[in-house]
Amino acid sequence: MEDRKKDHIDLALKNRTGGIEKDPRFVYEPLLSGHIQPEIPGVILAGKEMKLPLWISSMTGGSGIARHINNNLAAAANEFGLGMGLGSCRILLESEKHLPDFDMRNVIGDEQPFWANLGVAQLEQMIEENRLSEVRDLINLLRCDGLVIHVNPLQEWFQPEGDRLKNSPLTIIKEVLHQLDVPVIVKEVGQGMGRESIHELLNLPLAALEFAAFGGTNFARVEMMRRPTTDHELFEPMVYVGQTAQDMMDDIIAISGNGVQHQTPLLIISGGIKNYLDGYYFLKTSPMPAAYGMASGFLKHARESYDTLRDWTRSHISGLKMAHAYLRVKKY
Repeated sequence: MEDRKKDHIDLALKNRTGGIEKDPRFVYEPLLSGHIQPEIPGVILAGKEMKLPLWISSMTGGSGIARHINNNLAAAANEFGLGMGLGSCRILLESEKHLPDFDMRNVIGDEQPFWANLGVAQLEQMIEENRLSEVRDLINLLRCDGLVIHVNPLQEWFQPEGDRLKNSPLTIIKEVLHQLDVPVIVKEVGQGMGRESIHELLNLPLAALEFAAFGGTNFARVEMMRRPTTDHELFEPMVYVGQTAQDMMDDIIAISGNGVQHQTPLLIISGGIKNYLDGYYFLKTSPMPAAYGMASGFLKHARESYDTLRDWTRSHISGLKMAHAYLRVKKY
C-alpha cells in the first residue's frame, strides 16, 4: 500500500487533466453501477448470433501473411463470440491455390457469422458471363454464411489496372439479390455513402449495411498512391470526399423518422471507429439494431501472435463493458 500511495503522489503531479479536452459525447455517472460485468446485448446476423456487437471487418486474403492474419482473426471471433468478414475472395474464383488463406470455418466454428467477400465489378462481369452461380459455389466451398459485396467505384477508378463498371452498383446488387438466394451485406471501402445510396440500400432485403465510412482505411487513397507520382496532384482531391460514420448515422436517423421500417434489419458501423468509446457511442445513437466494425485495430494485432491479439481484444471488450456501466450518451 505504501508503494501504491507513493506512485499516486508521483503520478498525480504528472497527470492533471486541465487543458485536455474532455470527450463531449458522454455523461459520466459514477454512482449507478458497481464493478460488475454488464451484459452487452448481442445481435443477430442472418440467423446467427454475435455474442457481442463487434464485427471484424473485411481485410485481406491471398498472400502468405494473410493466412496467419485470418487464422488469428477467426480464432478471436470464436473465443469472444464475434462475426468476421473475409477480404476479397476474388482470387479463389480463378484457382483454389490460396484456399488455405481463407478457409477458416473450422477455426471460427459453426456458431459465429463468417462471410465471403467479392467486389461489385467482379459480380457485374459474372452476371454478363452468366457465371453468377459460381458465387454460391464459393460460399459453399468456404462454408460461409453469406456474401459481402464491396462497392468501390473510386478505388477501381484510381487503380491502374482497375475494372470499369458499365452499370450502377445498385443495379448490380439488385441483380445479385434477384438471381442468388444467399444473404448479402453491402459495404463501401473507406469513403462511406450519402443519403440517397443509404436510402436505396435500406429498402433492399439485405442482411446488413456496413458503412466503411470516411475516416478509416481508405482504399481509394491506397490505389492512388500506387499510381505514378505525376498523377497524385490530379487525383488526390477526390480521395478526401465521402461521408463519415457520423454523417451516415445522421442520414439514417433522418430517413428513419416517424417509425419508418426498412427491409435491411442491421447496421454495421465501421470506418474511423478508433476505440470502444466510438463503438459504444454509435451503438447507443443508432435508431436500428447495430454492431460496430473495426479493421485496422484487429489487423495491427493479428499480424503478431494470437496471444497479442487475444490480449488486445479482451482489453477492448473490457473497455466496452466499462462504458456500458458508467457512461450515458448526451442528448442534445
